[in-house]
Amino acid sequence: MSYPPPPPQYGYSPYGYGPPQDHPQATTVMILGILGLVFCQILGPFAWVMGKKALNEIDASGGTIGGRSNVMVGYVCGIISSVLIIVSLLFVVFFVILGVTGVLDSNSSY
Repeated sequence: MSYPPPPPQYGYSPYGYGPPQDHPQATTVMILGILGLVFCQILGPFAWVMGKKALNEIDASGGTIGGRSNVMVGYVCGIISSVLIIVSLLFVVFFVILGVTGVLDSNSSY
């Protein structure tokens, strides 16, 4: 006759270990990345740098730290918003140069 297995000790899960805990900065990186993409692009580089650091820590943990998908979302949004900052700065510089040369050309005709 077979008996059922004994109940697990108090405080332990009967199904083994649960999912790994998320990285402490996973949610922060994701929020910074999304806010940087939608509202304020200056937050993008912060999400990019913090996301890269968190991804390195998650990879080095060997699976004991989770939250990789949240960090990846913030990291990619940070990269995109950083690129948008660079492109918009290039447009501003281009139009300033275009405006300065236009003013100089109009002054030289007198």
